[in-house]
Amino acid sequence: MSGAYQRRDKRAFLDSHNHHRHFSAVEMTTAAPPPAARGSIFLGVDVGTGSARAGLFDDNGRLLGSASCPIQIWKDGDCVEQSSTDIWLAICTAVKAACSLANVSGDEVTSLGFSATCSLVAIDDEGEPVTVSWSGDPRRNVIVWMDHRAVKQADRINSSKSPVLEYCGGAVSPEMEPPKLLWVKENLQESWSLAFRWMDLSDWLSYRATGDDTRSLCTIVCKWTYLGHAHMHQNNEIDSRDMEARGWDDDFWEEIGLGDLVDGHHSKIGRSVAFPGHALGSGLTPDAAKELGLAAGTPVGTSLIDAHAGGVGVMESVPMADFASEEVDEEAICHRMVLVCGTSTCHMAISKNKLFIPGVWGPFWSAMVPQYWLTEGGQSATGAVLDYIIENHVASPLLANRAASRSISIFELLNEILETLKQEVGSSFLAALTRDIHILPDFHGNRSPIADPISKGMICGLTLDTSEKQLALLYLATLQGIAYGTRHIIEHCNAHGHKIDTLLACGGLSKNSLFIQEQADITGYPIVLPRENESVLLGAAILGAVASKKHPTVQDAMRALNAAGQVVYPSKDPKVKKYHDAKYRIFRDLYAQQLSQRSIMKDALS
Repeated sequence: MSGAYQRRDKRAFLDSHNHHRHFSAVEMTTAAPPPAARGSIFLGVDVGTGSARAGLFDDNGRLLGSASCPIQIWKDGDCVEQSSTDIWLAICTAVKAACSLANVSGDEVTSLGFSATCSLVAIDDEGEPVTVSWSGDPRRNVIVWMDHRAVKQADRINSSKSPVLEYCGGAVSPEMEPPKLLWVKENLQESWSLAFRWMDLSDWLSYRATGDDTRSLCTIVCKWTYLGHAHMHQNNEIDSRDMEARGWDDDFWEEIGLGDLVDGHHSKIGRSVAFPGHALGSGLTPDAAKELGLAAGTPVGTSLIDAHAGGVGVMESVPMADFASEEVDEEAICHRMVLVCGTSTCHMAISKNKLFIPGVWGPFWSAMVPQYWLTEGGQSATGAVLDYIIENHVASPLLANRAASRSISIFELLNEILETLKQEVGSSFLAALTRDIHILPDFHGNRSPIADPISKGMICGLTLDTSEKQLALLYLATLQGIAYGTRHIIEHCNAHGHKIDTLLACGGLSKNSLFIQEQADITGYPIVLPRENESVLLGAAILGAVASKKHPTVQDAMRALNAAGQVVYPSKDPKVKKYHDAKYRIFRDLYAQQLSQRSIMKDALS
């Protein structure tokens, strides 16, 4: 397929989608009416798996208004793809809607920051999409983060035993970019030849907005094996402008068969890098500003991966009592772990010293909070697993209709059913309802701490019961399985040098009170919820606040704009702890059983 054909098709797609966007439903929310006299207004844009969102915040970090617009996704087996053109149009729609809702004109917006999933974008020398799809569809130029087409390529890369692998838990995941790049080279040679730039989605967004190809330390360190600590002694956050990309390990790229990406001073994958929040180019280009409804030249900060933006948006959200001292305790932040809970869950912790933890990504220097090492655990499917369990149960349609008729979520309805069931059976605490149901939630593999992408989900305790009560029990057992996974990650991190004793949670799942209570009870740690629900959007907005010089550093902006809301404490009932300790042992045993079964079947087929 020729590049010219791809460009013609893209323009037709753009025209048709401009028409479509005009009539599409946009979801809008507002936290508070905007003040009469405004100070700074920081705009954050986040692209998740299913939608693009925009949020406006004042200089106290309060949400003035937000809006979202759905984005298209194609799924075909292990291949999951999107369109950067569609994503940009959704962003433009969401930004304009958020500004309208908050009664903010485009020229009042002080700055802009982006975050996005760690998906891979391919564009040609004119910035047009290059297909990454077996279908050859030129729109489909984004390999989505959850795409697992490159499992074999990841295995081959890991067999190289390259020293760079030490900085991603000892092994790359098929969700990272090198395996995906290798897959495209081996399977779509024409696309490989046409691609002029390979970019993480959030870097592409800032490039699309400013024309500046500078990459974020966050994206290339966390997903591309870039060694960010190559800059430890040469640069600091304030004078990080135009850092030459000296952290690429050329031997690694040569050894895995991607040596051509080293050419031109790594021009296809990043010649210059910067700390998150670095001011890019001359701000918004006139074209991008017009499309977004903002002012040309509006400062734009170097981007973050969405989960990392959640970390920046919530990590300093600690109760006011913790700020009693005038002195800033630089170690206090190192005792916290952020759970960014959505389709998947990321577990973010930082430290002053680098900690190597098998099966956990990192340590990544300055990948989230500049000057700190980042440790990144994760579960590849959490919200996605809950959706799967609920939507594939025979009682689901009826429950969904009942929830809709009451204008509540199906999760709220299931939580009510569980409370009723607890009363009916006379259980002393709700969690005990799942004594006979145990779930290993590895439905999309295990990201950490086991780092087994072919691990499978397991459910123990099924019956022929198809009632809504049985669905509620499966739902609760799934919530608990996810929380046992969090406990496993925390225990593993603390065993390797971390001292985590407080959790902070954000993202869609964090709005589910039962999910948060089970996480607290099962881990044994208090969970701080942020004052503002949209922590990922706030984290993105913080990047722009730093780029606009309203705050000198990312951490200064975090301290100014983060704020704590509710704190959820673990149960003090010793029976609850004893129960979860027992279920956690079973949870760990399920994976051991799976390994044994895998070995037995391998022998049988050999």
